[in-house]
Amino acid sequence: MTKLLKQTAFIVLGLAVIGFIGMYFLKQNTKKHSPEETITHTAKGTDFTVFYNRPYKKGRVIFGDLVPFDQVWRTGANEATTFTTNKDIQVDGTILKSGTYTLWTIPNPKSWKVIFNSKKYDWGVHMNGTAKREAKFDVLTVEVPAHPLLNVVEQFSIYFEDMNEFTTMYIAWDRTVIAIPIKS
Repeated sequence: MTKLLKQTAFIVLGLAVIGFIGMYFLKQNTKKHSPEETITHTAKGTDFTVFYNRPYKKGRVIFGDLVPFDQVWRTGANEATTFTTNKDIQVDGTILKSGTYTLWTIPNPKSWKVIFNSKKYDWGVHMNGTAKREAKFDVLTVEVPAHPLLNVVEQFSIYFEDMNEFTTMYIAWDRTVIAIPIKS
């Protein structure tokens, strides 16, 4: 009986190691197609940091196809995108406390919902492709207009720009951009 128990334990351990190594290589392979990016922006003594993965368009139709309309999107690829601020800020006029949030969006042709969620997720989607976001952890949702771009943005991009008393966080890909006004 002890020998059977040892063999079973050895097999279970071996399968766990193989699974761990397989997931590691799978994650590393996806990073080649959607590299990680961390951007930090400082405005009026407030630091903003965004960690995200940047997929490429590669000739695909993005919004309304690869990224369906009216469904929660992890806002990038691979891990859930995170947004960190070191001070309380106003996002489109609503207070967001300092901290780290996962950033989710619901794209639509004319406007997007931008969601700041307090839960940390190790990966952005479940195995079936649906977003891992749990709505009960949403702390702020704003809706902003979607704007068409004249030129194609090949690689998914998030960036900041200071304008007068506001900082604007832009999310752009393909022929679409949204602007999220932030006041520190």
